[in-house]
Amino acid sequence: MKPLRDLLDKQAEHFEEGGKLEKLYPFYEAGDTFLYTPGEVTQADAHVRDGMDLKRMMITVVLSLQPCILFALYNTGLQASLAYQNIGAIGTGDWHVWLAQVLGLSFLPSDVLSCLAIGAIYFVPVQLVTVAAGGLCEAIFAVIRKHEINEGFLVTSTLFPLTMPPLIPLWQVAIGIIFGVVIGKEIFGGVGMNFLNPALTGRAFLYFAYPAQISGDAVWIAVDGYSQATPLAAYADTHIQMDYTWWESFIGLIPGSMGETSTLCCLLGAGILILTRVGSWQIMAGVTIGMIVSALFFNWIGSTTNPLLNVSPAWHFVIGGFAFGTVFMATDPVSAAMTRQGKWIYGILIGVMTVLIRVTNPAYPEGIMLAILFANVFAPIIDRVFIDRNIKRRLARAE
Repeated sequence: MKPLRDLLDKQAEHFEEGGKLEKLYPFYEAGDTFLYTPGEVTQADAHVRDGMDLKRMMITVVLSLQPCILFALYNTGLQASLAYQNIGAIGTGDWHVWLAQVLGLSFLPSDVLSCLAIGAIYFVPVQLVTVAAGGLCEAIFAVIRKHEINEGFLVTSTLFPLTMPPLIPLWQVAIGIIFGVVIGKEIFGGVGMNFLNPALTGRAFLYFAYPAQISGDAVWIAVDGYSQATPLAAYADTHIQMDYTWWESFIGLIPGSMGETSTLCCLLGAGILILTRVGSWQIMAGVTIGMIVSALFFNWIGSTTNPLLNVSPAWHFVIGGFAFGTVFMATDPVSAAMTRQGKWIYGILIGVMTVLIRVTNPAYPEGIMLAILFANVFAPIIDRVFIDRNIKRRLARAE
C-alpha cells in the first residue's frame, strides 16, 4: 500500500491551494480519506468522547445493511423467477430477462445462485444510477462550497436503492435521488444541517410524482395481466387474496421493494447498530411500542369495511417497510431526535402515525415513510422542549 500512499501524496500538490486542480480538491480529499485516515492532527488539547467519527459511523450503518442487500438480491431473483415461470416474461422488465438469458442464468426458483445473479441484474443498475446521479450532486455542491465530499452520501446511496421496487425506471431513480440530495439535504447546508432524511425525501417525491411505478401494489406486472401483489396491498384491498403466511413475511419471501421485505434481516442490522451504539434502541423501541398500542386500539374498534383496522400488531411488524424504516430510517442521527426522552417521544410518534396512516387511508397503506418524515419535522421541537426543561432544572439547582 505504500506505493499508493506515495502516489496520492505526490498528486496532492495539484489539488491543494494554488494548484492547477485546486477547485477539484473535494474529489481528491474524498478518495484519499476513503482509503486512509485523514492526515490532519489536532495540535491543541482536545476532549474525545470516543473513537467513532463520521466515517466509521457511516461504514457501520452500511455494514448493518449487508444482510438486507444480500437478501434483496436473492428475493428479487426469486420473485422474478416465479413470475417468469408463470408467464415467460416480466413485462416492462424484459430487458432484465434478456440479459439473464444472455448470461445463461436459469429462472428456477430452487437455484439459489441464479436467483442471486438475477436479483443483481435488477438491483445493481439501480445502485449505480443512485451513486452516479446523487454523487454528482454531492460533488457539485462540495466544489461550489469548497468543502469535502461527506461520507453521509455513502449511507443515502445504499438506503435509497433498497426502498425501490425492482422494475422502477432508471431515469426515475436518478430524479428521485437528485431530489432527495438537493432538496432534502444540500439546500439546508449539507450533512448535519438537514432535518429530513434524504433517502426518504427522494422516495416520497417518487411516490407522489410517479405512484404507478413506486407504490409496489403489483410488483411484477406482465402484459397478460399476471401480477404479484404485496401483503400490505392485499390487506388494503379486499379483492386481493392474501397468499402469504406470517412466517414468509417475516423471512421476506414476498414481493415488495427490494430491500424492505425481510424483517429478519432488518433485525440482524438492528443488532449491529445497537451493539455499536450507532443506532438508538430507544427510537426503535418507541416506534414498536407506538405501533403496538395504536394497532391494538384499532383492533378494539374493528371494522367490516376496512380490513386494515383488524390487522394485528404482529402483522403490522412484518408487512410493508415497517421494520426497515424503524431500524435504518427512523434512527438517522441527523434528522432524528437527540435527547434521551425526546427519542422515546419521537419513536412513539412514528409508530402511532404509521398505523394511523395505514388504517385511515387504504389508498396509501404504507405509512412508515410519511410517518418518519412527519416526525423529522417535529424532532427539533421535541428536543427543544426537553433541553429547555433540563436548563430550567439546572438553574433551579444552582439557585
